[in-house]
Amino acid sequence: MRFLTVLLLCLVVVACGSNPKQASTSDGYYRVARGDTLTKIARQHGQTVNEVMRANNLSDPHKIKVGQLLRVKGGSVVAPRATAGAAPANAGSSTVQPVRQTTAKSVPSPRRLSLAWPANGAHRKGTGTHSQGVFISGQAGDPIKAAAAGKVMYAGNGLRGYGNMVIISHDANFISVYAHNQSLSVKEGQSVRQGQTIARMGSTDTTANQLYFELRYNGKAVDVLPHLPKK
Repeated sequence: MRFLTVLLLCLVVVACGSNPKQASTSDGYYRVARGDTLTKIARQHGQTVNEVMRANNLSDPHKIKVGQLLRVKGGSVVAPRATAGAAPANAGSSTVQPVRQTTAKSVPSPRRLSLAWPANGAHRKGTGTHSQGVFISGQAGDPIKAAAAGKVMYAGNGLRGYGNMVIISHDANFISVYAHNQSLSVKEGQSVRQGQTIARMGSTDTTANQLYFELRYNGKAVDVLPHLPKK
């Protein structure tokens, strides 16, 4: 259950960068489990089959796959699969409420986490729903490093709009998010040290070689810049 909660903290925000199709704040994501039908999923979330089909660009209600991530109303979220091509044994069995998206206003955290910059290169503050994070530009293949020591809670590409993504849990409150990577160098469950290479910069699910980096405290995106050394 803790794994599902940690994954939720990141995955319910709208897709980063230039993803043209974004979820509304009331949307969540559901991972298809064995035995699921679109009718069953729609009923569980108070929707019609047609509504779920439209939200996910589905043309055939009978063609859904185990492990597929569907956008649904009501904020139910199931964690992405732990390994490529396979859904976790409890996929589809647990749902939790999503974290509301942030606004453009800076959101401070109750305490400070000492971070290192995860990548070299020019950075710019995000805007809108990404306003608490930063985009760091660079060259394809540049190393992406863990901003602080912790444990990898997710490494994969299970959510459209983030590309290859890593989530690291640093303590009971903080997690950091690293999106749009070209490739990943760590696996779920792996402990990492600050400054360790965890990925390579890329442009998956975005239009430029860049890293989207975000920090969350108890599920809420917080302004990451106060936690980073000044450049």
